[in-house]
Amino acid sequence: MSHMGKSHLVIIWTVGPDEVAEGDRIFASHGGWMKGHPREGDVALLDYTISKGPELSNPMDPSSEPTGKTIFVLDEYYESPAGIARHWQDATDNWPDLSAIMAWGAKGTVATLHNGTAVQALW
Repeated sequence: MSHMGKSHLVIIWTVGPDEVAEGDRIFASHGGWMKGHPREGDVALLDYTISKGPELSNPMDPSSEPTGKTIFVLDEYYESPAGIARHWQDATDNWPDLSAIMAWGAKGTVATLHNGTAVQALW
């Protein structure tokens, strides 16, 4: 199924080695909580992944040396912007680790795409 035109949420955290274990813990919690998201209708969660890997000294050269930091990438697709709005409200109301992820993120760098739209999609 193509995600063309669907709503897209991406957050990227880059953290030092001392913060990786807490990231692993937080995303295990997040994955369990995400299982409760609606899968149908206007607010449907269509796709969800968490990835992690080393930050590279030259981000455009996959053969460059690692910096020692780790990048975590959250990638979520929703049927519409209403799904993203519902997600944030539900996180505020029901995810116990929301404050933990905010505190953890402050220890590194964070980049976000809060409500993008897929403009190219193959599958």
